[in-house]
Amino acid sequence: MKKRAKLLSMALSTVLIMGALAGCTSQKGAEGGKKIGMVISTLNNPFFVSMKEGAEKKAKELGYEVVVLDSQNDAAKERSNVEDLIQQGIVALIINPTDSDAVVNSITVANDNKIKVITVDRKANGGEVVCHVASDNIKGGEMAAEFILEKLKGKGNLVELQGIPGASATRDRGKGFHNIVDKKDGVKVVASQAADFDRQKGLTVTENIIQATPKFDGIFAHNDEMALGAIKAIKTANKNVIIVGFDGNDEAKAAVASGDLAATIAQKPDLMGSVAIENAIKVAKGETVEKEVPVELQLIKK
Repeated sequence: MKKRAKLLSMALSTVLIMGALAGCTSQKGAEGGKKIGMVISTLNNPFFVSMKEGAEKKAKELGYEVVVLDSQNDAAKERSNVEDLIQQGIVALIINPTDSDAVVNSITVANDNKIKVITVDRKANGGEVVCHVASDNIKGGEMAAEFILEKLKGKGNLVELQGIPGASATRDRGKGFHNIVDKKDGVKVVASQAADFDRQKGLTVTENIIQATPKFDGIFAHNDEMALGAIKAIKTANKNVIIVGFDGNDEAKAAVASGDLAATIAQKPDLMGSVAIENAIKVAKGETVEKEVPVELQLIKK
């Protein structure tokens, strides 16, 4: 009887120990092994809100949690966000840089903590990044320029509204645009100014350009928000100007349909967020991913 009781006691102890270990493993899996961090330059822009929603949807579908933080276009806030996420035990970091140079500090923090980093939409000019998910912004700038020149029959004065100085999207979209227009006789870029991807600044900068250089035929804005601001300035000045944006957000599509906007180079931010999550999960599992993952573009016109 004593021997049987002893064996029963040992069996119960083993079950309890195994249960405790299983509980610890389960807790770790839920809290530490299934959480992805995502830092977005600003959520005060429909494009990035769509990116966030695409990421959240895909993460939920694949059984992961994604914690999304807003950098509010502030590099110091961006770094603070990365530090906060690392404290939360993330297994991978997706970051949409505020600035391609400034983000290196944030990426270095993640690198030092052995967290794999994926950039989305905008590149980083340093740090260790395992994967970059983005549209071909150079190609998009070329598409915009070709469309404008087609509408203007190959001649005219153009205005360029640049995004945030230092952002890779600004550099690449501008490069694509100039790849086309700088080679054309009879085409001149009469003004090229930064409006920081912001609608109000797009309005103000366009108003200033109208005052300083009233004769121009087309505007290429590096994003839809600036294009929508430019539309308001052009309407107020009662000018007939072709305006092309970039991103393809819903308000821009509506402006194309109404004829206020000639076209927009449409990215798919929700798909970018989704693809970034898929690749973040792969690197968290130790799998190899492509260094560059392209997301297709589309010209939307009436």
